Amino acid sequence: MGELAIETVNLTKVFGSFKAVDGVNLRIEEGVIFGLLGPNGAGKTTTIRMILGLLKPTSGYVRVFGIDVEKRRREVLRLTGYMPQHFSLYEDLTVEENMRLYASLYGMGRAEARRRVEELLEEFMLTEYRDRLAGKLSGGTKQRLALAVALLHRPRLLIVDEPTAGVDPPLRRYFWEKFRELKEEGVTILVTTHYMDEAEHCDRLALMSRGRVVAEGSPLEIKRMAFGGDFLELEVEGDPAPVLEEVGAKVVDSEVTGDFVRVRLLVPDAADYLAPLTRELERRGIRVIRAYPVSVSLEDAFIKLTAPIEAEAVAGCRR
Repeated sequence: MGELAIETVNLTKVFGSFKAVDGVNLRIEEGVIFGLLGPNGAGKTTTIRMILGLLKPTSGYVRVFGIDVEKRRREVLRLTGYMPQHFSLYEDLTVEENMRLYASLYGMGRAEARRRVEELLEEFMLTEYRDRLAGKLSGGTKQRLALAVALLHRPRLLIVDEPTAGVDPPLRRYFWEKFRELKEEGVTILVTTHYMDEAEHCDRLALMSRGRVVAEGSPLEIKRMAFGGDFLELEVEGDPAPVLEEVGAKVVDSEVTGDFVRVRLLVPDAADYLAPLTRELERRGIRVIRAYPVSVSLEDAFIKLTAPIEAEAVAGCRR
């Protein structure tokens, strides 16, 4: 196990009578893309604002690379780049002026800042916009500028809040390619999103609902957690039931059509089961017409895992 980039312990934030974040425990290793996945209002932004030290927790604490955020926030900020959900740069300054201003705020020397600004203008395809006011940029160009500014000081940790909300598919793809490049360079990335398909790009995820972490793991682990394994579908000629029972495959659904049987199974690991199961069925004289894994979406897993929390919330409202 590598060094922890982020550790939160029983992190809680209460606004009046509303508990926005409810005892969140995260251990995020250095060098991964970690996603906080959940709908708007799940507590994702509040969580990252406490990680950054922008909000003081009601209870619990945060460490970034072992540093207590509340006690040594300035030190943490030097290691961290932050791209907020809403554009927060100076709209009455040009692209280059914004970048130079933030370089100075990060404590970069003039020569170093000049080199880094030129490098990022080119990398993020901003050179042609360098003299344009930030407020006059398109939404996608503003997002590219915001990410460039967050990376000016070469942070070890990049925190991005809903970076692709409201942008077109090509730009979404561009951002995720950048995140993968940064990961290869050793940067740890914490990203919040409500796009289930995007979350598939993360190494690990924490699913959040109503301020709580419902599940944590890789996308595949979370799907298996939700359904108890992987799904396979078989179409065979003959009766597969005895073989399926012997190998411990759970029949979820079956349909008989003439001489053929279509069966959907739940198994611990589709990759481990598919070939041996097919061979064993054929050995027993059962002809396998088709056999393939059935993919499930993170959205399906999310709905299944959050159902108990939603039911609890509804019951609480009725009381």
